[in-house]
Amino acid sequence: MDMKQKLFSRDFTMVVVGQIISLFGNATIRFALPLYLLNQTGSSALYGVVTACAFLPMVLLSPVGGIVADRINKRNIMVALDFFTAFLSFAFYLLMGGPNMIVLLAGTLMLLYGIAGAYQPAVSASVPALVGQENLMQANSVINMISSLAALLGPVLGGIVYSAYGLEAVLIVCTGCFLFSAVMEIFIRIPFVKQENSGRLWEIVRRDFSESFRFIRYEKPVIGKAVLLACSINLFLSALLNVGMPYLITEVFVLEGSLANTLYGFSQGALAAGGLAGGICAGIFAKRLSVEKAGRLIVFCALCLFPIGISLFLFDSGMVNYLVLTVCCFLIMVCSTIFSVQIMSFVQAGTPAALIGKVIALMMSVSMCAQPLGSMLYGMLFEVCAGFEFAVVFFAGAVSLVIALRAGRLQKAY
Repeated sequence: MDMKQKLFSRDFTMVVVGQIISLFGNATIRFALPLYLLNQTGSSALYGVVTACAFLPMVLLSPVGGIVADRINKRNIMVALDFFTAFLSFAFYLLMGGPNMIVLLAGTLMLLYGIAGAYQPAVSASVPALVGQENLMQANSVINMISSLAALLGPVLGGIVYSAYGLEAVLIVCTGCFLFSAVMEIFIRIPFVKQENSGRLWEIVRRDFSESFRFIRYEKPVIGKAVLLACSINLFLSALLNVGMPYLITEVFVLEGSLANTLYGFSQGALAAGGLAGGICAGIFAKRLSVEKAGRLIVFCALCLFPIGISLFLFDSGMVNYLVLTVCCFLIMVCSTIFSVQIMSFVQAGTPAALIGKVIALMMSVSMCAQPLGSMLYGMLFEVCAGFEFAVVFFAGAVSLVIALRAGRLQKAY
């Protein structure tokens, strides 16, 4: 049996197809609902508050999703959450236009993000059970490419359907996607060993988290090191991209208003394309990539910030600065995606089946918590350093480079 047959088994292929349908539906509806709110109210402040609040359930429910993924058949989790998302979409369709529209929309968005937070640990934890360890890197690259494609094309498709037919059509299409995905996932076979559920719910949660922390702290400290590295990079590098890219393109580069918005859209597409390219590279070069040297990818990401700062310092041309920014951000996304795939594969290979969901969820939660803090940091820095934005970029590059170099080589995984 060749590598392709081992990787794309019947069950893993069905998981992949389910991910394609479910993630595209989720990305589409999460794009359309805030846009509908903005169109209805015209309030950018309300738009910002609602989207910020919607992100919190994803952080809070990821650890819960990890605990559930280790104690319940992962197929059942995927099926139940897709059915619930279909119900949620259709319920919003029936209730939209009511007197409490803002509350309904905010609650729906929070539930959608919370579902995504609980869904992904189950998918990631199911990968080692469906493919051999020698195929983990390729399998994770496939899952990562699907996420990148959904992030790239979901808003595009949502925008087309929303503009042509309105929010009602988006909701109907997404409801159909979630239903189809849920029904198909019923037929997936994922090996599962039931664990004892002794004690009260709170005791089970506390015990499961204690086991995860103990495993990361004492049995596999290299995982803790990888988590801290990812958290630090999210705080100082990823947050700069999230805040700096829209701010620099729309406020600093002195481009004509509509052109600036268009170019910002292109740069967002470049980020998603970088994630997609990184996933492809991780799959193609899986056998040549070593987790021991994964830190070098973050060193390269940090170095990519310096051309942006140099360009801001030397050139007044907004278009020159834009091109340098976009190219460097694309390269950062390529390398950071390869790094993420390597680390996820490393964790899956080195974590016992009974703990894998919790450990992955813990990694996701800690990493996600750092990004809002970084966003606030850079929001203040760009405001304080108005006219000297290159200094903020140099600061981010220097700190990220120091973190990456001090992290050194990750210990041997096997």
